[in-house]
Amino acid sequence: MRSGKTDGRKRQRGFTLIELLVVCAIIGILSAAAVANYRRSIIKAKEAVLQQDLYTMRTLINQYFADKGKYPSDITSLVEDHYLQVIPKDPFTESEDSWVTEQAQQDESDITTEPGIVNVRSGAAGTSLDGRNYSDF
Repeated sequence: MRSGKTDGRKRQRGFTLIELLVVCAIIGILSAAAVANYRRSIIKAKEAVLQQDLYTMRTLINQYFADKGKYPSDITSLVEDHYLQVIPKDPFTESEDSWVTEQAQQDESDITTEPGIVNVRSGAAGTSLDGRNYSDF
């Protein structure tokens, strides 16, 4: 009669090398796709922040003009006159100094009018995911 032992050797269970390689390849493919989607979502979030910051600053420039009858001389005027708490950082350049301002057209018939800014744009180089330049937002 035989007991539960087979001629001195036990059969070991485990994964073969091919099974391990297939699993590693699948994990690699899935992680590569996840990293690409993560990077894309970071860029989309920065673009949304940029658009919101530009909208806010443009709205506040218009409010400044409506309140004071003139455009602010620069972005820091919005902070000094408490329209903004701080100048936002451009999410792509990560700097407060990269904003590009457009000056108002000065009326040549009235030289007493002070020039000021009417628009703000991003100074970031590059294009967005939809193909527009960041400076065109």
